[in-house]
Amino acid sequence: MQTIENSEKLKLSTKIGFGMGDIYGGGAFVLIGFYYLHFLTDVMSIDPVHAGIIFLVSKAWDAITDPIMGMISDRTRSRWGRRRPYFLFGIVLIFISFLTMWYPVDFENEKSRFIYMMLGYVFFSTIITMVMIPYNALASELTLDYNERSSLSSIRIFFSTFSSIICAVVPLEIVKGFADVRHGYIAMAVVFGLVFALPFVVTFATTKERRDFKPVTEGVSLKTMFIEPFKIKSFLCILIMYLFSFVAMDALMAIVIYYINYYMGLEKQVNYVLGAMLVMQVVVIPAYYYLSKATSKKTAFAVGGFVWIATMFFSFLLKPGMNVVVLYIFGMCIGAGTGGVIVMIYSIFPDMPDIDELVSMQRREGMFSGLFTFMRKLSAALAIFLISQAISKAGYKAPLKEVVDGATRMIPQAQSPEFLDILRQVFALTPVAFIVLSLIATFAYPLTPQVHTRLKALLERRRSGQVLEGDDMEANELKRLLYGGK
Repeated sequence: MQTIENSEKLKLSTKIGFGMGDIYGGGAFVLIGFYYLHFLTDVMSIDPVHAGIIFLVSKAWDAITDPIMGMISDRTRSRWGRRRPYFLFGIVLIFISFLTMWYPVDFENEKSRFIYMMLGYVFFSTIITMVMIPYNALASELTLDYNERSSLSSIRIFFSTFSSIICAVVPLEIVKGFADVRHGYIAMAVVFGLVFALPFVVTFATTKERRDFKPVTEGVSLKTMFIEPFKIKSFLCILIMYLFSFVAMDALMAIVIYYINYYMGLEKQVNYVLGAMLVMQVVVIPAYYYLSKATSKKTAFAVGGFVWIATMFFSFLLKPGMNVVVLYIFGMCIGAGTGGVIVMIYSIFPDMPDIDELVSMQRREGMFSGLFTFMRKLSAALAIFLISQAISKAGYKAPLKEVVDGATRMIPQAQSPEFLDILRQVFALTPVAFIVLSLIATFAYPLTPQVHTRLKALLERRRSGQVLEGDDMEANELKRLLYGGK
């Protein structure tokens, strides 16, 4: 019989199958982050202020659904386990929801367009909640090994970033292939709806949940979902690292298209520069993985954050008319920093349920996945809302609509010098501010590789019933380190 210790080494097929699931999570967020605000303002002709509200409304809904979905996932009982059934159920709904949110309705009234797009985005948010919360929770269950989780996360981030590259470069190429911009967006939505949905067939087939983790049986309560986790020092550190690093990333994604289009004047280069940035994210994954093994996950995270900050300050040296190669190098340097931040935060997240089990005696991966998924979507909404308000206040002029032979085209307007100056500052300084906040939490995060080894050994003895003399003292010391307080 295979022991728990021996089962920590995952098959390559399991790692690949699991990683393919984040083609949806990584790709969809990048596609939305780069292009959805631009789609709402420049194609749907929705005021930037109202466009920002669409994201905030969906997050109010997520505040309810994400934690509840986590609790539901923890309590699910089926022949396929707690998490995997939702991969199967989500395949068709992923496609439908993605097509709905990008369908460019042609209502004459802006209020009608606003309501439709808001409902479409809420629908998308509901489906990604149903699928990605069980998916994120599954990462903690596949292996308990500290370094094996880094390996699993590295393969996951490879697929996520590969999807992100495709989602940065290809969507606009599909749209440009149609004379009518609206038809282009419909075709793009169909293609990527299928790209995001179909990999879950493989994820479902190649992953297997642990038999030694049983569904949670305690009742659902607001205290369990929204109060208890925030008493844990480690959770607060991870949450701040996760939230603020992705607010920085989402703010960058939301504004970069405006920066390249209107300040640099290189509209045709936008998707290729974004592609170069994301390619570099993939290239640096092995370097950060080995750095985390040699030092710790939080050290690798901090290195990525400092590289990112230095690169954003370099943006003040960029000027219109510069050789386009400089812009590509700049984008690749951003990728070198963001790659470390992203792969390490996804490596750190699966450790949180282990810390929780120390006190709760339960495996509540779904609850933490629900909270973190909500925070991920909140970061996107907050960043896009801030950017939408900033460009509106700065005097952004949306493109003019032109219909020629029945085909709709959008004609960009010249922006004022005042707008361009504010655009430069927001582009450079907004990510820096949030990354600094995430780094402060990084240095306070207490789970080192050595502490995790002690925690893992204690939890395994508890599950097997082989408690040793001195385990109570060890548990109290770990609680002091990981939970905070005396």
